[in-house]
Amino acid sequence: MQKAAVQSLFARLQAADPQPRSALEYRNAFELLVAVVLSAQATDISVNKATPALFAAAPTPQAMSALGEDGIARCIRTIGLYRTKARHLAALCRMLVEQHGGQVPCRREDLEALPGVGRKTANVVLNIAFGQATLAVDTHIFRIANRLGLARGKTPLEVETKLMKVVPAAYLHDAHHWLILHGRHVCKARKPECWRCDLADLCAHQPKTRLPPP
Repeated sequence: MQKAAVQSLFARLQAADPQPRSALEYRNAFELLVAVVLSAQATDISVNKATPALFAAAPTPQAMSALGEDGIARCIRTIGLYRTKARHLAALCRMLVEQHGGQVPCRREDLEALPGVGRKTANVVLNIAFGQATLAVDTHIFRIANRLGLARGKTPLEVETKLMKVVPAAYLHDAHHWLILHGRHVCKARKPECWRCDLADLCAHQPKTRLPPP
């Protein structure tokens, strides 16, 4: 995709949603980190239903560590893979207390050293909690970056690396929010809704899907 087209693409996304935000509900960096860990292979809706009880019982890393794996599991049992996630969160909170004074670290290497935290999760926390220009490539972003011709790659890291080079600096902070929302609501996996897409004239994907019957 040409530089002018990329500029136009993000200008349109910004105009449609000037202040995008995560669908996950949280009040601070710790709650955000926990919510993102829980969101792996789960919907934001399911996470938002479970976290109020968890955060009420354990609002800090110290309290969640004390709650323990079984206590965490009871609060999040409606979420997929809840036992594995409870184990990760219990260990994660112990590390936050023992190694970071109960604070969420703002360095990538420290975040990725935490149980249950990979590159995507670290990117989300760095972007939202600490204002860093990062791109968390989930399945939506991976799909539409390739489909649009914005940043083609065979792995999430390859797509992320290319996006970091092509997204204009002015849009980089919010780029992953816009792309995720576009992938969820318009450029869907099985049938992209090209007939109502504001980016259709910039998109390399062919054939475009037709207007559905009335």
